[in-house]
Amino acid sequence: MFSRIINSLEEGIIAILLASMTLLVFVEVTARFGFNTGVMWAQELTLHLSCWMVMFGASYGIKIGSHIGVDALVRILKPKTRRIVTGIAVIAGLAYCTLIGMGAWVYLEKVYSIGIELEDMAIPKWVAHSILLIGMILIAWRLLVLLWEIITGKADGFKMIDEAKESMRLAEETKKIMAAQEGDSA
Repeated sequence: MFSRIINSLEEGIIAILLASMTLLVFVEVTARFGFNTGVMWAQELTLHLSCWMVMFGASYGIKIGSHIGVDALVRILKPKTRRIVTGIAVIAGLAYCTLIGMGAWVYLEKVYSIGIELEDMAIPKWVAHSILLIGMILIAWRLLVLLWEIITGKADGFKMIDEAKESMRLAEETKKIMAAQEGDSA
């Protein structure tokens, strides 16, 4: 239940961030080149929206297996060994999230105590940069879920798309579509 809520929330936020960035860049480019004016804060907001999207996307990427991985060695290991190696990798990832998360907490605390705002917008800098901590928490959550799946035997490694297999599947689908189109035109 909790995972479904996080999944839906993540997907929705990623979609909203992408749509907002696209619309904002379109408006800014149109204003700049079409009307020789612009929105002063558009670049800064686009940069921050992009950062938020990357951090949410990194967490979501772990869930769906879209991260690039060099898994040639891991794939030839026996399932039990693969689970151990993946468990070690997940624990290393959790240590990384912890270190970056602690650094983000210290940074946000200092920026909050100073009371700095963004350069072009009246938004507290700690609010805009809080994605550092939020992102690490989300990534750690995904890694903890994966670790639990490894411990309980539901997974033996990171979810990764097999690019070669996927390419071959797409090639076969394309051949079938082409053959069907040739059959229709004959």
